[in-house]
Amino acid sequence: MKYEVTIGIPVYNAEKYIRQTMDSVLAQAFTSIEFLILDDCSTDSSMAIIQEYRQTHPRGEDIHVFHHSDNRGPGAARNRIIDEAQGRFLYFMDADDVIEPHTIALLMEHQQRTGADIVYGSYDKIETFNDGKILEAHQYLFLELTGEDSLAEYAWREKGDLQTTVWNYIVDVEMLRKECLRFIDTNFWEDMAFTFDLLPCCRHTVLLPDITYHYKCRYDSLSKYQQREQIGKEEVVRNIATVDYMKQQCVKTKGKSYQPQRYLNVLKTNFFVLCYTLKNFKRITPSFTYKELKEMMSHPAALSEIIGFRKGRAKNLLFYLFGKLPAGVMVWVASLIGKRKGLV
Repeated sequence: MKYEVTIGIPVYNAEKYIRQTMDSVLAQAFTSIEFLILDDCSTDSSMAIIQEYRQTHPRGEDIHVFHHSDNRGPGAARNRIIDEAQGRFLYFMDADDVIEPHTIALLMEHQQRTGADIVYGSYDKIETFNDGKILEAHQYLFLELTGEDSLAEYAWREKGDLQTTVWNYIVDVEMLRKECLRFIDTNFWEDMAFTFDLLPCCRHTVLLPDITYHYKCRYDSLSKYQQREQIGKEEVVRNIATVDYMKQQCVKTKGKSYQPQRYLNVLKTNFFVLCYTLKNFKRITPSFTYKELKEMMSHPAALSEIIGFRKGRAKNLLFYLFGKLPAGVMVWVASLIGKRKGLV
């Protein structure tokens, strides 16, 4: 590999934010970095700004740009980054976030010391439309995990707190390619699905308490559904499709110790989407039928498998029975539970 690390950044119409992002990555103390920009057919001045950095910055020759001929979404952009990366390790970023000057140096220091497949930093979440208010800090305790399924078991324990985003960790590129890990073709929660597939592949992990990444939560983000008067049904359907993909992937790890909790992780996400749909029922066009909502909550495991669980049997059974209720009854029960938890 030509570089130790590739920082991969998908870019689509990010002219308002890309300068602060580029300033933060180009300020890295670690020297052996490829800055790989994937232009997902931007129509603003994002790529003109990138070109300016290539021509004027001292590290400009390490900025490599690839283009899509049409807008394919973040999943396809990240897949291209995996294919084109010249670094031994890959670090994904979003085009509107920033990292600390020591981020890559710190992560690589721990990788070189331990030989880990993947090293996570901690991060904070900043609400940019509210005077840069820090909403929360997602901070790990220092932890080193070794052995087959060690990261999966950590992530899918009962009170797991591992991030489902794909930024702020370095990961072995050859492992990604060997395991054929790819982002699915969707614009919604593709990072969650990728993480779901990644965790069982990692055999040596380091978690760090240091805040190395600043996630900028923007008012105009696609995830800000609550700011819209109307929500297209297709967007919610894509969320549901991602959850269905993760359900299918659950079945492939049958017999693993973390399997029951993995099911619960997906089903809780499933229930969150259901509650979100009920909360915004009148704003979603065209409307969902109760039958469609019932189909959303099907459990991917057979009843005989659930009964055989040593852990998580009761909760999985409740989700299984919940999905078997008549459509109208299921929606009524979901509304009651959702209101009690503040989700509806």
